[in-house]
Amino acid sequence: MAKIQSTASVLRTIGDDKSMDIFKTIAQGTIDSESLKSKTKLTRKQYYSRLSRMTKAGLVRKKSGKYLLTAFGKVVFDAEATVENALESYWKLRAIDSLEMSNELPKEEQQKLIDALLDNQELRGILVKRA
Repeated sequence: MAKIQSTASVLRTIGDDKSMDIFKTIAQGTIDSESLKSKTKLTRKQYYSRLSRMTKAGLVRKKSGKYLLTAFGKVVFDAEATVENALESYWKLRAIDSLEMSNELPKEEQQKLIDALLDNQELRGILVKRA
């Protein structure tokens, strides 16, 4: 059983590009070690050290010789996808920040502009929760 991690340690586990590649590849579907190794093009040491950290963090597990995300790993992967969506909308989010800093528009008009700018429902929902 994996020991409980802090948020920071979980994020560090997948925090570099090579670890993220492994994590995303496993998230795409159950995969055996040889296929995973060849897809990620890592050295043996890079591959095993990253996979070991992910296993210890409770993000991935091995079943019948294949790697898959744990339930916890699926939740973390979903959160990572949200961050990617936010990065894709970065400049739109910056524009929304500018709108919110300006007191020139009524709130209703600001909301209409935000709705027009941001087509991602998940990100819109996050912004509404934090308003």
